[in-house]
Amino acid sequence: MPSRLSDAFKAHPVQLHPKHQDFNSLQELPDSYKWTQLDEYPSCESYSSESVPLIDVTDPNAHTLIGHACKTWGVFQVTNHGIPTKLLDDIESVSRCLFSLPQQQKLKAARSPDGVSGYGLARISSFFPKLMWSEGFTIVGSPLEHFRQLWPQEYSKFCDIIEEYEKEMKKLAGRLMWLILGSLGICNEDIKWAGPKGEFNEASAALQLNSYPACPDPDQAMGLAAHTDSTLLTILHQNNTSGLQVLREGTGWVTVEPLQGALVVNIGDLLHILSNGLYPSVLHRAMVNRTRYRLSVAYLYGPPASVQISPLSKLLGPSHPPLYRPVTWNEYLGTKAKHFNQALSSVRLCVPLNGLVDVNDHNRVQVG
Repeated sequence: MPSRLSDAFKAHPVQLHPKHQDFNSLQELPDSYKWTQLDEYPSCESYSSESVPLIDVTDPNAHTLIGHACKTWGVFQVTNHGIPTKLLDDIESVSRCLFSLPQQQKLKAARSPDGVSGYGLARISSFFPKLMWSEGFTIVGSPLEHFRQLWPQEYSKFCDIIEEYEKEMKKLAGRLMWLILGSLGICNEDIKWAGPKGEFNEASAALQLNSYPACPDPDQAMGLAAHTDSTLLTILHQNNTSGLQVLREGTGWVTVEPLQGALVVNIGDLLHILSNGLYPSVLHRAMVNRTRYRLSVAYLYGPPASVQISPLSKLLGPSHPPLYRPVTWNEYLGTKAKHFNQALSSVRLCVPLNGLVDVNDHNRVQVG
């Protein structure tokens, strides 16, 4: 079993489209990027009352509000989160600089088929017949080696911004974890790997920069196809162009509108397992825009590489048996690389005793 996050895909290399597209040179949407909309779920632009919960982290009732959002949505936005506005501006600037580099320059930092870090297409691309109108850059650990390839003279200032962003995000992720776990009645002694002070110092993380260029035919294109995250939780900063949509059962696709200074937090598969299915990992996707460029930065937060995640014992009982077997983040990433949206089903031990379908059973979702 791999011991480091960067080794998670060694057994599942992905040979993606060999020709990285220069989106700025295209006046028409190539056939390889034309998606037929086969969703059985509608978009809900007409539901003006439906919007993702917005929560002030400093609210005395934050844990209750977050718990309700986790249970009913699997996603929420936070304000007063403590991340400086300048740092959000800086990480956006780094991302813009990176994606605006010439294509050949970006390819110098291309991700290897069995690697995690570097420039390239979304790994989930291999599960779909059409290509996605986006490009990404993944950072695990230090970006120094790749940034030297991208900016031979200026790499250090960009590395400093990434390092500061990761440090601040790690603190926020730990804070959000305790608000979420507190809403389940979980305390420090229930999570041994949180450490004696509950600071999650050994937690793993990755940073994902995403670029969604303006698209000549957005109605037939897909920025990032529907998926759940393999994380405990994901913290997303998006620029002022909308595109992120989340699936809410009984409603359809809901757009998560960008709000100045707010961050999007969504539940990942591992927290769904940890909560024994109480909190769903939200299915989400990214749409594209005809005239506006969209940028997002996702902080992907997970447990220490060697820690096995399983339903918390405090949430189990005669009528609540464990729904999932123990799994490490590395093992689960490999499972996701092999089975994609059926990964949760592959680690499931049993179905809920109430006979309901697991809220995270997305096998029937078809997007192509």
